[in-house]
Amino acid sequence: MSTPAYQLGEEFARRMDAEDSLGPERQRFHIPKTNSGAECVYLCGHSLGLQPKNAAQYVEQELRDWAKLGVEGHFSAKNPWFTYHRLLTQQTAELVGAETSEVVVMNSLTVNLHLMMVSFYRPTPDRHKILVEGGAFPSDQYAVKSQIQFHGFDPSSSLVELRPRPDEACLREEDIHAAIEREGNSIALILLGGVNYVTGQALDLEAVTEAGHKKGCIVGFDLAHAAGNIPLRLHDWDPDFAVWCNYKYLNGGPGCVGGCFVHQRHARAWNVPRFAGWWGHDEKTRFRMGPEFDPMEGAEGWQLSNPPILALAALRASLDIFSEVGMERLRAKSVALTGYAEFFLGQKRSSKFSILTPAEASRRGAQLSLRVPQHGRSICDKLAAEGIIGDWREPDVFRVAPVPLYNSFHDVFRFVEHFSSQLS
Repeated sequence: MSTPAYQLGEEFARRMDAEDSLGPERQRFHIPKTNSGAECVYLCGHSLGLQPKNAAQYVEQELRDWAKLGVEGHFSAKNPWFTYHRLLTQQTAELVGAETSEVVVMNSLTVNLHLMMVSFYRPTPDRHKILVEGGAFPSDQYAVKSQIQFHGFDPSSSLVELRPRPDEACLREEDIHAAIEREGNSIALILLGGVNYVTGQALDLEAVTEAGHKKGCIVGFDLAHAAGNIPLRLHDWDPDFAVWCNYKYLNGGPGCVGGCFVHQRHARAWNVPRFAGWWGHDEKTRFRMGPEFDPMEGAEGWQLSNPPILALAALRASLDIFSEVGMERLRAKSVALTGYAEFFLGQKRSSKFSILTPAEASRRGAQLSLRVPQHGRSICDKLAAEGIIGDWREPDVFRVAPVPLYNSFHDVFRFVEHFSSQLS
């Protein structure tokens, strides 16, 4: 979808939807409804994606096999559970631009983050710092600080936090690179988000990786708000690892299993320490139940336990849709849809709100973050009561995400009209 010359008025939104080749994809999702039965304007896919209608079918298949086969379902189910996680491997690799050996669907994001830091955060007296975004998602902050403390260091001296310049909302790329250049010789790990959860800013991950590696740093990314949202080419960009959740843009359901990338450079790094579990053991000898851990090559070698099949089934329903549609088409619509939201909000310009998210399409995904300093929380709540669903982040940020798989231009039109009416 090419970026159009945006126009005001409901007719334009209707016309754009009529011409949208991805419009029919909306019918593949359950859209929440208001008490009156009308479809909500659901702009919260950055927090929890909507349920694909075929998710129940995928889960019910595994429930039937469990009922029919019991434990034999591990090898005799229609989709044997022993290798079920591999049904998601190719699709996951395509989504994040990786080789199939570099990705695995397992655990939750923070568990995977800890597992990666066990292997790749190896502090020394001279190189012990971790570079993060100031105000990163709390779970990342807790995990990073606890890892620093576990190794006997102090976060006050080992945590380097990047912050925007005064009176700016987003980081400048040159400031990120200046920090890496300045602190790099003492940085053990660079750990940044692909898309900032508050502002919606997308970072240049390739450039960060190159800068970090030049200084001898390990580079990892939290892609919770990037996977399924913006194009990723992890193998080519060359970070050491990345982790993400699958319940936001990837619609895997609340608390869904997460994803993990380990670059193939580390596929046979047997000397790298790791926390081991039996599902990471070489599958050819796994059931011999030997006492010595023999890890599988690639990302699968970091698995701990046999995966939750019902959760994987729900995620697989969504990944099948992503595989069919393709990130290229989704990204094109996302750029057009988010651009329309920015344009229309700009026509409602007011001192009562501002947009924090970068204006350049290359520096953002589907999310727009609005700063609403006065009565913003109450406005968010009133909109939710009207069936306009975004979410609130303290102290003053209202986040909305027009997701290209199931949101429409008319959704954006309705949101802006309702939002601006609440400001008056």
